[in-house]
Amino acid sequence: MSELQLTILRKLNETPNGVIADSRVSFPDVEAKQIQAAVTSLQSKNMVTFKPLEIDLWALTEEGLDIVEHGSHEMRLYDEVCKALEGLKIADVAKIMGPAGKVGQQRAFKNGWVKKDGDKLVKGVDAQPADKTAEDLKFVHANGTLADAKELADLKKRKLVTKTRLISYEIAKGPEFALEIKKLETDLTIEMVQSGSWKSAEFKPYNFNAEGAVASSGALHPLNKVREEFRQIFFSMGFTEMPTNMYVESGFWNFDTLFVPQQHPARDLQDTFYIKDPVEADRPEDGQLWENVKGAHEGGKYGSIGYRYPWAAADATKLVLRTHTTSVSSAMLYELAKDPKPARYFSIDKVFRNEAVDATHLAEFHQIEGVVADYNLTLGDLIGFMQEFFSRMGVTNLRFKPTYNPYTEPSMEIFSWHEGLGKWVEIGNSGMFRPEMLEGLGLPKDMRVHGWGLSLERPTMIKYGISNIRELLGHKVSLDFIENNPAARLDEKLV
Repeated sequence: MSELQLTILRKLNETPNGVIADSRVSFPDVEAKQIQAAVTSLQSKNMVTFKPLEIDLWALTEEGLDIVEHGSHEMRLYDEVCKALEGLKIADVAKIMGPAGKVGQQRAFKNGWVKKDGDKLVKGVDAQPADKTAEDLKFVHANGTLADAKELADLKKRKLVTKTRLISYEIAKGPEFALEIKKLETDLTIEMVQSGSWKSAEFKPYNFNAEGAVASSGALHPLNKVREEFRQIFFSMGFTEMPTNMYVESGFWNFDTLFVPQQHPARDLQDTFYIKDPVEADRPEDGQLWENVKGAHEGGKYGSIGYRYPWAAADATKLVLRTHTTSVSSAMLYELAKDPKPARYFSIDKVFRNEAVDATHLAEFHQIEGVVADYNLTLGDLIGFMQEFFSRMGVTNLRFKPTYNPYTEPSMEIFSWHEGLGKWVEIGNSGMFRPEMLEGLGLPKDMRVHGWGLSLERPTMIKYGISNIRELLGHKVSLDFIENNPAARLDEKLV
C-alpha cells in the first residue's frame, strides 16, 4: 500500500460522513493523476468509491498579470496624459508606451477618459476614472472566475485570461473500507494446493465477463466500418485517396499556405499542439512558393490586399500536430499546379486539437475531407455536388448557411434535418478555396477548387446510437452492439 493510499484512507476515516467532497481541497499539494491512480487501486479492492469532478477556472495570461501589477493600458495612457500639462502628443504615445499604447488609446477613447485636441490627447473627464480592467483581473486572479459573463468574455477576447480545467475527485468509503489493505493472491500455485493454504487464502477476483475472452470472436471497430463506407462512396465518385501519413506538419503547410493569418486564434497554444523537439521545420525547397505565401499575407497578391501585417518566418517553420487534413490537400494542390488538370482528392485520417475531452469532444479525432479541382467551377457546382455526395449516404434534405473560413470564400455550413432529434443538425463545412491560396500554390487563375469536410466520429455516433464519444474509443467500447445492432451491416445507410 502506498503512503498516499494510506493518507486517503485515514482522511476518509476522520470525516464525519465518510466522504471527501473535493480531493483538490483535502490534498492541495498532490497532483490529480496521483490521486486518480491511488483511488483507482483502492476502488478495485472495494475499499473506496469515487467520481471525477471537472472545474473550469480562468487564469491570467502574461499580459493580464502585467496589468494587475502595473495597471491597464488605458489607465497608463490616462496617467501619461495627466502628467503632460499641455496634453500628450499622439506621436509620442508609441514612444512612451510601446505597442500597448495603441490599445490603451483605443480603450481610453471608448471610456471617455481622453479626447483628441489637434495633434494631442487631453483629459476627457475631470474625475479620476476607475481601472475596472485591472480590478476585474485581480478578482479573476483571486477567484478563478468573474460573475459578469460579458466582462469575462471581453477579457478573453483581449487575450488577458485563458480557461483552464482542473480535475478533482469526490471520494467515499466503499463496502470493504479498512485502514489496512490485505494482500490478495493472484495465482493458485502448486505449493498452495499441496499445503492446503488455498482454503484460507483470499484471491483477487477474476473478470470472467471480459469481452474478447472467446478466441473465435472478433469484429471491425465501428469507426473502421463507417470509414470504409465513406471510402467506397468516394471511390464510386472518381476520387483519389490522398497520402495522410504525416501527423506532424509545419505551420507553413498547416496554416500559411491556407491563408490563415499568423494572429488567428487557431494558432494559439490553447488550440494547437506544438512540437518541442525538434521545434522548427526546414523551409520548402521552392523559394518562389515561400515568397508567394509571404506576399499574399503581407501586402496582398492575386487581386487581394492581404492581411497587411509583418509575416514571421519563425511562425511558419514551427512544427505542429496537424489540426486538419486540409494541410495535405494544400500539398496535393501544389503538386497538381505542376500539371494543372481536373482532379478529385479525398482523405480520412486523424487530426489533433488541444480540446478538453468531454462527451462530444476529443483531442484526437478523424476528419473526412474532399476537394474537387476543375476549370470555372461555381458555388452552384459545390451545392449540387454536396447534394449528390450526401444523397449516397442517405441524407437528402440539406440546407446551407453562410459562414467564415480563412481559406474559403464563399463558405457554407451544411445542415441536415434529423428526424430523431426533430431539428436541423450541422453535418459539415464547405467552401470555394480563395485565390490567395490557389494562385500562391501555382494553380492557374481560371482553375477553381471547392472542398468540404466533416468528422468521422459524429456520423458513427448517430448510426450506432452513441451519446458519449468516449464510449466509441478506448477500453470501454462494447462489442455487443456491433453484432446486435442492424446498423452495423455495411449495406445500411449512415443516417
